[in-house]
Amino acid sequence: MSLLPRLTIAVVSLLPFAVAAANWPSWRGPGQNQISSENRFPLEWVWSKDDPSRNKNILWRAPLPEPGNSSPIVWGDRVFVTQAMADGKRRTVICLDRAGGRQLWQSGVDFEGKDTRHETNPHCSASPVTDGERVVASFASAGIVAYDFQGKQLWKADLGPQSHGWGQGSSPVIHGDLVIVYHGPGSGSALHALDKRTGGKRWSVPLPEEVPAERFDGFAGKSNGAMGNFGTPLVVTASGRSEIVLPVSNKLRAFAPADGRPLWTCDGMNPLVYTSPSFGEGRIVAMGGFFGAVICVEPGGAGDVTGKRLFYEQRHKKHRIGSPIIHDGHIYLAATEGFAQCLRLSTGELLWEERLKASGPDGATWGSMVMAGDRLYVANHSGDTLVLRAAPKFEVLATNPVGELSNSTPALSDGQVFLRTHRALYCIAEGGK
Repeated sequence: MSLLPRLTIAVVSLLPFAVAAANWPSWRGPGQNQISSENRFPLEWVWSKDDPSRNKNILWRAPLPEPGNSSPIVWGDRVFVTQAMADGKRRTVICLDRAGGRQLWQSGVDFEGKDTRHETNPHCSASPVTDGERVVASFASAGIVAYDFQGKQLWKADLGPQSHGWGQGSSPVIHGDLVIVYHGPGSGSALHALDKRTGGKRWSVPLPEEVPAERFDGFAGKSNGAMGNFGTPLVVTASGRSEIVLPVSNKLRAFAPADGRPLWTCDGMNPLVYTSPSFGEGRIVAMGGFFGAVICVEPGGAGDVTGKRLFYEQRHKKHRIGSPIIHDGHIYLAATEGFAQCLRLSTGELLWEERLKASGPDGATWGSMVMAGDRLYVANHSGDTLVLRAAPKFEVLATNPVGELSNSTPALSDGQVFLRTHRALYCIAEGGK
């Protein structure tokens, strides 16, 4: 248990609350698709430091000690988020009481090494994951750590150093009795499966990064362009078979969860990837970063499936960090420069692309969209969460400012939106002030 002082919680409003039935156990939600099965979330909210009379639908706001890019997860009456302290010298999980935002515990590990990172990517950028019994966090070179719901450390797995000039971003995934971890990017990149009860290693697949003969992304024509995958493994179950899908080393690859054996590969991915692959309506969509490729394939393949790509775009005109949503024959996503896009799932055709107007000077969007009903929610650097209509025609429904930069993905659970900014964690609900 951390001896660090507990966070001071600014409780804007405290309303009666019943334990939620709809959990959000990972940063992409219960289905790893960024989609909630609910549809009764607030459309509008405001938080103003300078004029509290403007506040609307803010149930509580819990200040955080340092900036962070990870996203919150929710289980029952608890909210969890990873948090670096002292610029990564301590790496922690914070647990908050869902009803009022009170900190219940903060547990973590100390690290005296020298993990590198980009100035925009604080340590502990990977989001935690839970199955309702344990919370698992990836702390890069400091290890993979599991805690119980009281903050007691259950186990710690050392996967070796994880070194990349831009840091880390891939989050752990729980599948059955396994914790799936992509430990990368960097020279020791590998895909691991750990026993979720003990942290013991079940299997490991080295995934060395390979320099392509030619680049077609934003580093085209350069010999020293950045490489590496920052996305989270996607577990797809289709036609009775499960597979772990991951873009790495210029390919989209699939592995068997039971033993890590390769199932299929698809060529055409560029060597720098920020987004995580998405699955929906029988199709896997993967997108490269920095004006990179777009690949669409079906799961269930064997060997080299490059010739079976459903559509392929070698270089896209927009830079993408946030991961896409697949819904009703369309692909929705936010491009880094502050644009929203809608593509046709069957062909990859761009149906619309519109700039998202921000309330402040920086409309960049680094987090991923989430969806509830026919609404898409996405946060930007000016502290807005924009709500769009998920439809073949572009429509902005609301712009909701809190005035604090966010690189995170909102969590949706039981009518409440949980938003992490560089300064605080918010619980947003109808009736809050």
